[in-house]
Amino acid sequence: MPATTAETLSLVARNVSVAPLVLLSAADHYGRSAKGTRKRVVGVLLGQNDGKNIRVSNSFAVPFEEDEKDPSVWFLDHNYVESMNDMFKKVNAREKLIGWYHSGPKLRASDLEINELFKRYTPDPLLVIIDVQPKEVGVPTDAYFAVEEIKDDGTTTTKTFVHTPSIIEAEEAEEIGVEHLLRDIRDVAVGTLSTRITSQL
Repeated sequence: MPATTAETLSLVARNVSVAPLVLLSAADHYGRSAKGTRKRVVGVLLGQNDGKNIRVSNSFAVPFEEDEKDPSVWFLDHNYVESMNDMFKKVNAREKLIGWYHSGPKLRASDLEINELFKRYTPDPLLVIIDVQPKEVGVPTDAYFAVEEIKDDGTTTTKTFVHTPSIIEAEEAEEIGVEHLLRDIRDVAVGTLSTRITSQL
């Protein structure tokens, strides 16, 4: 059923926040699977969606392949998605499958088809493109929802993605952990540098 203008606006008006852990996981996934290639990586987003606010708190990598010559040919292991999702539910029942990510850096022709696959698990899958090799400083994520676009001339509708703003937001526990890590790294670096200078004198 085609989305009305009000439905499209309600999708865009959602607040999407992505936890830093998700960015780290996606960057690690890319580093292990596709670094030095033109391939992209795909994974599942977990979190909470109350209709207005979407909190992406976790993710996991998914086996994914696509033909470089023909982007309409791709494989995503949905059996793996289902078994991993079941395991994550046992660990944290509050985290639900809310969408998927890929390493972009932009939308691709097959994204709408992949998004349709994720509708098996959630009615409005969120797509977050995580730029694992950003060229400029800023938020390395772009969030999208798929909608059916109604044409003014009465012809058939087409599916398209609408962009919605996203932010990177850590929970208090994550912030404290990162601050401690940075403090420890800073202290170790200072200690090592002062030790080297002292030994050279």
